[in-house]
Amino acid sequence: MRPRDLALAVAVAAIWGFNFVAIHAGLDHFPPLMFNALRFGLAAFPALFFVGRPQVPWRWIIAVALVLGVTKFSLLFAGMNAGMPAGLSSLVLQSQAVFTMLFAVLFLRERPRRLQIAGLTVAVVGVLLVATRMGANLPAFLLVIGAAVAWGLSNVATRKASPPDSLRFMVWVSALATGPLIVLTLLFDGPSADLAALRTINTEALLSLLYIALVSTLAGFAGWGFLMQRYGAATVAPFSMLVPFFGIASAAVVLGEPIYPVDIAGGVLVVGGVLLGLVRARPVASRPLARVGA
Repeated sequence: MRPRDLALAVAVAAIWGFNFVAIHAGLDHFPPLMFNALRFGLAAFPALFFVGRPQVPWRWIIAVALVLGVTKFSLLFAGMNAGMPAGLSSLVLQSQAVFTMLFAVLFLRERPRRLQIAGLTVAVVGVLLVATRMGANLPAFLLVIGAAVAWGLSNVATRKASPPDSLRFMVWVSALATGPLIVLTLLFDGPSADLAALRTINTEALLSLLYIALVSTLAGFAGWGFLMQRYGAATVAPFSMLVPFFGIASAAVVLGEPIYPVDIAGGVLVVGGVLLGLVRARPVASRPLARVGA
């Protein structure tokens, strides 16, 4: 990987890691569902009018919009709003790799390799270790686990869609997620709470919204899609394991969240397990027949 592309991969991981601090700041002002609706609405408009028509069937855009945009991020925002720490949320979400593999087996008929099974087993142990510390706030933890389940399902749907342009795909996903989220926030957050949040919006809330909509969603996915097209998933995917490190570090620095030894141990197991699952065994080369000049 070229140095500038390497820097881009690390930068995207840093952007996505700091995203959890921005979410935390936004949830101090906006109701969770409203914050999610505003995030995807801002990511979709006006970009929708410049990216062109979608390049994949509508059914996959709708599926990813409902599973990723509506379900995954609503559960994540709800979990963090219920007390799940920002840094720890960035770590627990990496359990999506476990659910991605399970759904790929069920729906894509993929056969996991032994290293994948071993690695993801290690990752599960890491998540369970983190769960022991969140016992006092298990509902918040389970909401973030639910977000990881939804993310795994959306990964399978995205794989089936195989969008040639990640940015364009994400803009259309954001557009189709916005409508259902507006309905949900009116039903569950309530019009009065939504109006109050809009009337009293402050600089911190606005900056957090702009960050997660424009920087994390649009710029982040654009950079990630560019790297995936140039180098392929096997090379680029491991860089996502830097996200929880940036997430935990930024939450500690900006929000003052403490880092406990159990978090470090769980993080090492989760990240190490997922990375182990990415390792591919080298094929054993058969000894060739005698070749002249070899």
